[in-house]
Amino acid sequence: MTCIATEDDVDVFVSGYAFRLKIWHERGLTLLRRETGNEHVKKVSNVDKELYFRSQHSSMINGFQTCFPAYGPVVRLAKRWAASHLFSASLVEEAIELLVAYIFLKPLPFNAPCSRVTGFLRFLRLLSDYDWTFSALVVDINNDLTSNDEKEIRENFMLSRKGYEENPQNVNSAMFLATSYDKASEAWTKFSPNSMELKRLMAYAGSSANLLTKLILEDHSDSYRWECLFRTPLNNYDAVILLHREKLPYPQRLLFPSELHQGVHVARGNASKGFHPFLLPGDFKGSSEDLRNKVLVNFDPLRCFVGDLEKEYSNTFKLWYDCLGGDAVGITWGGCISKKRGREEADEEVKDPIDLLKDVGKVGTGFVRGIYLLKAPRRS
Repeated sequence: MTCIATEDDVDVFVSGYAFRLKIWHERGLTLLRRETGNEHVKKVSNVDKELYFRSQHSSMINGFQTCFPAYGPVVRLAKRWAASHLFSASLVEEAIELLVAYIFLKPLPFNAPCSRVTGFLRFLRLLSDYDWTFSALVVDINNDLTSNDEKEIRENFMLSRKGYEENPQNVNSAMFLATSYDKASEAWTKFSPNSMELKRLMAYAGSSANLLTKLILEDHSDSYRWECLFRTPLNNYDAVILLHREKLPYPQRLLFPSELHQGVHVARGNASKGFHPFLLPGDFKGSSEDLRNKVLVNFDPLRCFVGDLEKEYSNTFKLWYDCLGGDAVGITWGGCISKKRGREEADEEVKDPIDLLKDVGKVGTGFVRGIYLLKAPRRS
């Protein structure tokens, strides 16, 4: 084995695989307080809390799926649906796992789903019909929430809705998911989806649920109609970025290659030769040391690209993408314009959308295949 240690984690290379190990130790925070300042402790505390949430969630879900054989297949369909409609940044995988768990725990007036299609349909109905504004969704998998825990959850929920009457758009945790290890909905839905993203999620879920119901009732065998459940209409975005499929981190997961024949074709680019999702045959001719140096551990060009754009243009547009294998990134104008900026400055940022999108293409040089402008930003 080859091990590479850093301050954050340890990478272990063995038999052609790379494993990333992270250490979580409950006493670590106490020991750090003796040696470092409060700012560093606060940073480590957040990391420690995240690792705690993940460890608790993982063990809880692993135990839960052994009780319901259909749970795993339903979760996979739900995750694929959310990613296919470019909601990867809005609904994290752990939140989807909890939503699906809820329909098995609270199936009334029905029984728990026995098939993946039934469970998938109920997931879509839950997402579209639940009263997220005025109701917390409590997922008590192990049935260990006490009356005091439930009271704490209600208080946390009311606190998160305190400013709703002043401004419905500024609700903390628009989707309030509470569990035994997270009574304040801090782990998976604290920052996303926000009110705008949740409204879009509910609309897409309602549309997909209606289509799925129709397909089941009419006993459709047309594969294209079924595929529409996982094909997202790109004309619902203001601009669309198409990516080179062979440069995606998981090109084998791409369900439906994206093409666009409308709007203004703003930019196009050639694929880079600098990186590949897989090692090429020629890479195996060198020494093991050279081969190891070519392995890009945890390298996801899509996340890097999206991260760079969000740092630069977070006040100008919002990005929608599929982290599981999509080759398109949607853009909606003004979804994240900062209130701290004046109206004139905000208008200046979206003054020339074509030039702006050309700059976006430069950020993704070697990864971006083409950029299309479908709708210019509206002016107040």
